[in-house]
Amino acid sequence: MMSNAGPPSLAKLSLGPVALKQSNSGRTRSSTGPPPLSAGGSGMTAFWSADESALKRWNELTEEESNDPEAVARSFCKHATKTLARGSFNMDKFAAYYAAAYSVRDRLIDRWNATQNYHSAKNPKRIYYMSLEFLLGRTLDNAMLNMEVKPAFDEALDGLGFTLEDLIEEETDAALGNGGLGRLAACFMDSMATLDYPAWGYGIRYQYGIFQQRIMDGYQTEFPDYWLNFGNPWEVERLDVCYEVRFRGFVSKVTDSSNRARYIWEGCEKVLAIGYDNPIPGYGTKNCINIRLWSSKPTKEFDFASFNDGNYDKSVEDQKAAENITAVLYPNDNHMVGKTLRLKQQYFFVSATLQDIIRRFKKSNLPWSQFPSQVSIQLNDTHPTLGIAELQRILVDEESLLWDQAWDIVTKTYSFTNHTVLPEALEKWAVPLMQDLLPRLMMIIFDINLYFLQKVERVYPGDRDRLRRMSIVIEGQPQYISMAHLAVVGSHTVNGVAALHSELVKSMLFQDFVEYFGESHFTNVTNGVTPRRWLHQANPRLSNLIASKLGNENFLKHLNELTQLKAFAAEPTFQKEWMEIKYQNKVRLANYIRAHCGVDVSPDALFDIQCKRFHEYKRQFMNILGVIHRYKRLKALSPADRAKETKKVVIFAGKSAPGYYIAKLIIKLINNAAEVINEDPDTAEYLKLVFIPNYNVSLAEIIIPASDISQHISTAGTEASGTSNMKFVLNGGLIIGTVDGANIEIGEEVGEENIWLFGALTPDVEDIRHDQRYHSLALDPELDLVIKSIQSGDFGEPYIFEPLVSTLTVGHDFYIISKDFPAYLETLGAIDVAFKDKSAWAKKSINAAASMGKFSSDRSIEEYAQRIWNIEPVTVPK
Repeated sequence: MMSNAGPPSLAKLSLGPVALKQSNSGRTRSSTGPPPLSAGGSGMTAFWSADESALKRWNELTEEESNDPEAVARSFCKHATKTLARGSFNMDKFAAYYAAAYSVRDRLIDRWNATQNYHSAKNPKRIYYMSLEFLLGRTLDNAMLNMEVKPAFDEALDGLGFTLEDLIEEETDAALGNGGLGRLAACFMDSMATLDYPAWGYGIRYQYGIFQQRIMDGYQTEFPDYWLNFGNPWEVERLDVCYEVRFRGFVSKVTDSSNRARYIWEGCEKVLAIGYDNPIPGYGTKNCINIRLWSSKPTKEFDFASFNDGNYDKSVEDQKAAENITAVLYPNDNHMVGKTLRLKQQYFFVSATLQDIIRRFKKSNLPWSQFPSQVSIQLNDTHPTLGIAELQRILVDEESLLWDQAWDIVTKTYSFTNHTVLPEALEKWAVPLMQDLLPRLMMIIFDINLYFLQKVERVYPGDRDRLRRMSIVIEGQPQYISMAHLAVVGSHTVNGVAALHSELVKSMLFQDFVEYFGESHFTNVTNGVTPRRWLHQANPRLSNLIASKLGNENFLKHLNELTQLKAFAAEPTFQKEWMEIKYQNKVRLANYIRAHCGVDVSPDALFDIQCKRFHEYKRQFMNILGVIHRYKRLKALSPADRAKETKKVVIFAGKSAPGYYIAKLIIKLINNAAEVINEDPDTAEYLKLVFIPNYNVSLAEIIIPASDISQHISTAGTEASGTSNMKFVLNGGLIIGTVDGANIEIGEEVGEENIWLFGALTPDVEDIRHDQRYHSLALDPELDLVIKSIQSGDFGEPYIFEPLVSTLTVGHDFYIISKDFPAYLETLGAIDVAFKDKSAWAKKSINAAASMGKFSSDRSIEEYAQRIWNIEPVTVPK
């Protein structure tokens, strides 16, 4: 697809960006203005220059699209017949989806162009949000709701014989993320747009996403996610936004005319980064911001000489090598090839992004000292941290700034969000790998570390152990680079994402840095979710009920207004309406499970759900052990006693990393147990177990509104925040959870009577681990019975699960499942009892949802903007 802004001379780029010669800056053409054309030129024409009458005519012909149903219908038919070349004889729902999507995109781009033009005129300080993941989900429904045009599209399409909801189901989720990190980034972009902040998101356009999950013989099996097979109507391919990214090569030292030592990185492998823009509309505003995603292309796409010699594989090997960089999110790094590809991916991302940011800054003609007053860059976890060293390299090597001047700019520009306290999740890169792949950046990082430790030593003379602890370079064979330490040293602010997590960041991860930089260097911004996606779109019946009760939809931008619902929580009529919506959502999920999993479940049962990325610390293992315990207990009851039990459907969903063997065994155990439990005639009426494969945003929009109880049961002190807990409660689901992450703050808001918390507390976890390791504590007796059942072959060959069981025995139960198991079972029992009192349960559900005002991503973004980024809203005139 050609960019709308691209001149005809760029048409040859449809065969690949290699056709266009790069300028010295790596920039080709852009709506921001062309580089100067040299004598003889490059075959490119200058940008159109209009006189006053031509410009007036242009503006007359480029009026914004109307949103009345008649105009929408015309737009739909135009795209069906002209863009898609379909006629009335061969239109189907898939083509109708694309026609509707292009019609919505027209309106999106109207707002997008107006926003970019207004921001360019005002030239405000911008926030650049760098994230390797943006888990956007479907766009059609979200865009219509945010632009408030869904009724017009509904009416227009109905008149043409199409049902809008059917077309929405035709859209494939954008495979640009994996879990909470990417979904948080998407929520934040929605909030930045809604709150009128001048913002850009930057990420990678993954060809195959992370993977499509299928369950084969109970095991997770990974397949490519071909989400781009039929194109993506929401993106704008920007062949005019193209940058060169370098790898390997060597570094030469030279002396410039001022007798300063300079370093030149040369002899490099090169690839091109091509921009793809994805407009993000705000709600209740004209503001429409952008996520720019990079796709890697070769500088030389086809080797004709090799092809003519019959070496067909070699003729396209450059293309394959380049495109591998952005093929898959998080390539498996259990081997060196995967590690190299991951590091390439991260540097490719930050290099292209910084070139784009700097190009935009240079338009302002401001001195470099003003860069931090125009640019704020937020690092979403450690993945973009190489950007700190890359910006320093650009300022020193390419812009000829002195080291200290450049470092002052860098540290005033970056801020860093930490998302984990788990040591294995804090990225480290081997120095030999970095020296091979990024030789100049490795030199820069060594110098950053040297100068930083020299400053630390002046404050703490003789404290060599402190220098070791604070070093960016981890000594060993080989040496490693701590990306978390580089992020802390190179940022002006470091934030955690929940109150407990932020305290652990200071006390566990970065205590030495807190003492050196001071408390002001570290802060907390509790995560949030966008109510537009996770209430208004995911649960429209509930959103409409709330609007009718409150008299307006202001709560979608001011979530604190939900607190007014508490006045109606005890009303029988309102409780009935509220729970009827919950029931209908459970029916919808039950239908999905029947269609996709082949299991019949009753919407009258308690729906107990845990859907999130699979990891040992999230303790899906404890959940399935609890399910097996319940099954064994039900089997032991008489039919009369069994009839008194609360009926329950336990639902799991989520993906494991492809190389995470233990997490994949948990999925296997769940599926094996489900085969036994669901087919047992004695218990099937009282307990069903379901694993829903290929969890994504659209599936979450079906699952979350249907929950009665959701499980957030991580080992205390391991979950940074969690955001699925917020989504469940916002939709009237209640929580069973540990005293961890955002569960704590949710409990403070909803009240202890509306949440079930259990388990060991964070300060006690290390002592428990010590006792389990050195004092040979026996497993909890109830847990031991479950383990023996697995080992006896009740759920498949015991040898399959031996590595999983060993994590509790010879592995000393690092995630303290045995310690928490009795309290976990007791709490589940209390939930069973509470669910039987339907009126009391409804009251809890209403009061919990009404207490969720704090957990809007709008509040999070306001805190970032005011306390970290120092940016102001820029409202685009309507």
